[in-house]
Amino acid sequence: MRKIDQLLSEYGESHQDETNKIIHWICVPLIFFSVVGLIASIPSENVQRFLGEGNPYANWAAVVLILVLIYYVSLSISLSIGMMLFIVLCLYLARVIMQSDIAPLWLVSVIVFVVGWIGQFYGHKVEGKRPSFLKDVQFLLIGPAWLLHCIYRKLGIPY
Repeated sequence: MRKIDQLLSEYGESHQDETNKIIHWICVPLIFFSVVGLIASIPSENVQRFLGEGNPYANWAAVVLILVLIYYVSLSISLSIGMMLFIVLCLYLARVIMQSDIAPLWLVSVIVFVVGWIGQFYGHKVEGKRPSFLKDVQFLLIGPAWLLHCIYRKLGIPY
């Protein structure tokens, strides 16, 4: 069995309840985005010197997400392509928030992060099973891939 199949299967074991699944479809992407936003909020002058002065996407989130993509590539090329598209969307949305007058990106990200985790823990209370990441921290990255693999299965895309 491939490692990705094992991880997705193990993650899926604690995500059987319909309410928990629905909550995860909302909260997992929100939490992922919020972490991107929090990391993008870290001052990044050194990163801009390395990745290009004036590049609006040259920030710590881009650096971290490159490493995250390498992890996804090690598990599945096709899932990593889908995750790359989601990552680009998260970076774009973070940039839009940074350029708006809504609120600072870090504040929006903190609020989304807290709300997302409240939802996640409620979903696991309904499920009656502990979150997978309490067993192994890599499941924090498997959650978004698990959602994407569900989409791939419905579309008949191999992963």
